[in-house]
Amino acid sequence: MPSSCQEIRQELIECMLKSNCVLVKRNTVAECFKSENADDVPSECQSIRKSYAECRRGMIDPRKRFRGNATQ
Repeated sequence: MPSSCQEIRQELIECMLKSNCVLVKRNTVAECFKSENADDVPSECQSIRKSYAECRRGMIDPRKRFRGNATQ
């Protein structure tokens, strides 16, 4: 995995491991993001997940491959 997305991925993991969905309800991270449990995920973790998805998408998009994942 490209190192540019690795930091965001690690941040997402740490955020989810601190959430009530994982700690209190004992769900897995994948279960927490499913539609019935999506309300239990903090908004901070949701925004990190969106950033991670954009980073991964940027690695595939040929227009961004030359420019990098830098935000404009």
